[in-house]
Amino acid sequence: MKNYLSKILNEQSWTGYIFILPALVGTFVFIIIPIFCSFGLSFTKWDLLNEIKFIGLQNYKDVFTEPALLKILINTFVYAISTTIFGVIIPLVLAYIINLKIKGSEFFKTAYFLPFVTPMIVIGIIWEWIFDPNIGILNSILNLHINWLYDTNFAMPALIIVSVWKLIGYNMVIFLSGFSTLNNDLLEASKIDGANEYETFKYVTVPLLSPTIFFVVIITAISSFQVFDLIYVMTQGGPLDSTNVLVYSIYKNAFEYFNIGKASALAYVLFAIILVLTLFQWHIRKKLVYLEKD
Repeated sequence: MKNYLSKILNEQSWTGYIFILPALVGTFVFIIIPIFCSFGLSFTKWDLLNEIKFIGLQNYKDVFTEPALLKILINTFVYAISTTIFGVIIPLVLAYIINLKIKGSEFFKTAYFLPFVTPMIVIGIIWEWIFDPNIGILNSILNLHINWLYDTNFAMPALIIVSVWKLIGYNMVIFLSGFSTLNNDLLEASKIDGANEYETFKYVTVPLLSPTIFFVVIITAISSFQVFDLIYVMTQGGPLDSTNVLVYSIYKNAFEYFNIGKASALAYVLFAIILVLTLFQWHIRKKLVYLEKD
């Protein structure tokens, strides 16, 4: 009997391995191998045509001595921080309102989620028209003439608006899932004690929802640091590098300047930034997340 059960378990284990094998092969071929290869390329000079030459830390020296690096880093942090703040607060408030079972809540869920499933290329083209200084609907509504995507003061805010608009639906759905797990007895108790809607939301709902908020902050921040397609479609890093960020700079170095080594070095600078910020957020999670334990 023992041998029979062992045989069944072994058969089930192999069946599981067979089912996950395609995913493991894909991960190894398309993620693990490229990671090690790109790290090796960051120590070389290569233009995709000529022979690869090992140059040590020269690419990293070039990256950190590049005059435009500080501006690119500032742009990246401004975009990521702004998108994270507004991309968390707005969906949280909307999810709270919809969770109150207002009339037409199902329609609002669908309407807010629709931009998230729309391809970024399509969104970029549509918003380019909306921001157009001559025929754009935004200037017509505001009765202004702002060169949204061609002014160094307005290009980055315009991109942040589009990114937050696209993120709202996804983050809102996550918050709605979090609301469904809350203890309604605590919410009812706060109302019995005389707390109004704002006080209940601030002192009861937000602490109970803090694990979900923490998760949304992390994934939104990571995705914001990796923005590329929106900038590629709408501004190409301009005007005057006012919207140039790390990932777009990686693309330009790799496929416009054909400096694969420097592009790889920039990629690992971005990796280090995201890793440090994520570890910092994880380190302070006990101060941010209600009843968090190691």
